[in-house]
Amino acid sequence: MLSLRSIAASAFLLARLAYADVCDEVEALGYINVTRPLNPSYILEQTEYWSISCSALSPSCIIFPKSAQEVSTVVKFLANSTENFAVKSGGHNPNNYWSSVEGGPLISTEQLDQANVNQETGIVDVGPGNRLDGIAKKLQGSGWTFVGGRIGNTGVGGLVLGGGLSYMSAQYGWAANQVLEFELVLANGTIAKVTQDSDPDLFKSLRGGGNNFGIVTNYRLQAHPQGNVWGGNLVFTHTPTVGDRILRAVRDFTEYNTDNKAAVIVTAERANLNAVDSWILFLFYDGPSPPPNQFTNFTSIGPILNTCRERTYADLMAFSNWVIVKASVVDIGTETIPLPSSANFETVMGTLHAHWRNVSSTTLAVPGIVASIAWQPFPKAIAREALARGGDLIDADPSIDRLIIEMNYSFLPLTEYDFMADKLEETYSGVRNRVVGWQQDGTLPEGYLPIFMNYGFFRQDYFARLRPEMRGLAHEVSERVDPEGMFRTRTGGWKP
Repeated sequence: MLSLRSIAASAFLLARLAYADVCDEVEALGYINVTRPLNPSYILEQTEYWSISCSALSPSCIIFPKSAQEVSTVVKFLANSTENFAVKSGGHNPNNYWSSVEGGPLISTEQLDQANVNQETGIVDVGPGNRLDGIAKKLQGSGWTFVGGRIGNTGVGGLVLGGGLSYMSAQYGWAANQVLEFELVLANGTIAKVTQDSDPDLFKSLRGGGNNFGIVTNYRLQAHPQGNVWGGNLVFTHTPTVGDRILRAVRDFTEYNTDNKAAVIVTAERANLNAVDSWILFLFYDGPSPPPNQFTNFTSIGPILNTCRERTYADLMAFSNWVIVKASVVDIGTETIPLPSSANFETVMGTLHAHWRNVSSTTLAVPGIVASIAWQPFPKAIAREALARGGDLIDADPSIDRLIIEMNYSFLPLTEYDFMADKLEETYSGVRNRVVGWQQDGTLPEGYLPIFMNYGFFRQDYFARLRPEMRGLAHEVSERVDPEGMFRTRTGGWKP
């Protein structure tokens, strides 16, 4: 029979575990790298966010595990604490608390940067500590490529868990559809190998379900053959005529392009007091040169600069990093819209672009402002390829062509954060409200319009825009693999 003294000692130990300082506990082990404020590694890691609003949050320490086993050890300490925490891959998502934290431990996956390819099969093991330009460089010369995003600085971890739109998505689907196996550290510290056969519900939930199910320490992916590619930018000075022609070109490309090796992103950019008012297009072809006239609808408009040429994929990824505006606060929001018919092009795309210009005009006095909008084709081919590779939580169907619209504001003073958050909400809400109205009156076709997680703003509800059965699946899986709700309640991100 336990004595009162034993009971008291046990109660003290349990209380200590419940309120343990995870940083101290991990540091005491002596073999997992833990850094504190003022340490150069801590300071450097805090600069590796796209938005300085995330850098402004101060974790109590930053932990740099080197293996799944070390991640498991850290997670076990977290499970016996009540601290909030965050897990960081590239820090590209600008939403505060998604991969940043105030006053709790930050787990950086920087040292989980493996990229090991099987030359015979093209199966590659990729760690979440890789960025796209880094993994492209590591795979350069292997003859294989990773279906990732379009900006080299982006981290692999958040990209894949959010879906991952690639230049090659019309050929192969989302980045998430390339995953054959997730190595996942669950909330209780168990290291699981999750495949379609071992746990189909968890496997699907990890493809587009974000950070709700554990910490991924390795993605086993199917890479695809690739040599040199062709790509670069076209730059145009904005005029109403140029804008109309570019928008029509991207509409027509989305509907009529039959060569899935070709991809485009159309962006419009504005800066302080209209010092910049331009269009910047990203063109890509998965081969050393596109067929004649593949991009004529764009090039014939008359760019003032054309950087498109044959290059390595690694060079293209590194070249893309010019888009990152250093030392800025960044807000990103998104909407998905059905592709309008040619007859309704002006009513829809012209009106939506005018809406963006109207709202962005009210921000141009904000110091350091760069307002941008990206029109990105989401053709039926992406949905077909995603479904052919086992599907995902996004569960898009190939019934209609769509466009993904990304709306960005970057600016300098943190004091303008709330004002600019309101402006971003005004921007994407204006798009959504108009689209719903046009679907009701027949101007636009009915169709499922999920929010693309990688571009979502924290005020948007990613899971509410999924199909109800997909949201239900994610919720059930989250409760099963994390019954105490550690990932649901103690770290940021959208929750099912």
